[in-house]
Amino acid sequence: MEKTLREIARLIGGELAGDEELLIGGLSNIPLSRAGDLTFAVPPHLDEAKTCAASAILIPTDIQDFPKPAIKVQDPRAAFAKLLELFTPKLEIPVGISPKAHLGKDVKISDNVTIMPFAVVDDGAEIQSGAIIYPHVYIGQQAIISAETVIYSSATVREFCKVGRRCVIHSSAVIGSDGFGFTTKDGVHTKVPQVGNVVIEDDVEIGAHVGIDRATVGSTIIGHGTKIDNLVHIAHNCKIGANCLIVAQTGISGSTIVGDNVTFGGQVGTVGHITIGSNSVYAARSGISKSMPAGFFGAGFPIQSHSEWLKQQAMVKKVPELLDKIRQLERLIDKLKA
Repeated sequence: MEKTLREIARLIGGELAGDEELLIGGLSNIPLSRAGDLTFAVPPHLDEAKTCAASAILIPTDIQDFPKPAIKVQDPRAAFAKLLELFTPKLEIPVGISPKAHLGKDVKISDNVTIMPFAVVDDGAEIQSGAIIYPHVYIGQQAIISAETVIYSSATVREFCKVGRRCVIHSSAVIGSDGFGFTTKDGVHTKVPQVGNVVIEDDVEIGAHVGIDRATVGSTIIGHGTKIDNLVHIAHNCKIGANCLIVAQTGISGSTIVGDNVTFGGQVGTVGHITIGSNSVYAARSGISKSMPAGFFGAGFPIQSHSEWLKQQAMVKKVPELLDKIRQLERLIDKLKA
């Protein structure tokens, strides 16, 4: 596919700066760009973009005197994402149920559903219109997969769980694994039955190898619009709010309540039975051991404000120098004593 810079600017509502007839044949990032490509740049990468091989650049609207052909937009990242959909060929997935898929008793299948070979839809499950089920997926008994949801290979949605509309569940994710509940007596651990379920609301994306545990009773809930990266664990009876971002290797312990619009960086961990307020951000590897207010920007363990954590990190770097000074003072004191 080739489009002129003028056509691309019209598609994304951008302001053209440069040769409007310049042909663009592909999209790329800055380091791997070639002639004929379009890429995007925001600070601090603008200088790098000026000398890259790309023929044109998406840049913010406030940038002046850029030396290459450019399209100015409010949000270059968002505009680039829109163009990725345009320039990437869509997969052709035929609608229909493969004869090699297994359907249990009393399964409800709506129109326009795709179920690929070796998928298993167990007794009483429901697959709604436009859903796509890839090979080797298991849908448990009485589970509900809502319209236009895509579930990739080897993912599992266990019994009685509900997945909302337009969700994406990536390979090997497990929705509805048993919560980690045991009683201990005389050194013997006895399993507590986990009889609840998981409810995934609309427009949620769940990464590869994510584990979301079913509730002991009631529901573990993932709020609408939340995006979960690979290798995340969310324990039983958690309630995750709307539009949260949960980055790789984060672990959220049981019965934690998370508000809306919360971002967890990579490898964040929480204790259980706490509440984390809405509109908060927690930097990578934060350890959250108590309930937290709304609008908090936290880091470190034990958790503290990000600004205090930065001060501590700066002080830690000075420790070797301070130790040298202490040793020098100790030697001076020993001399004076002598």
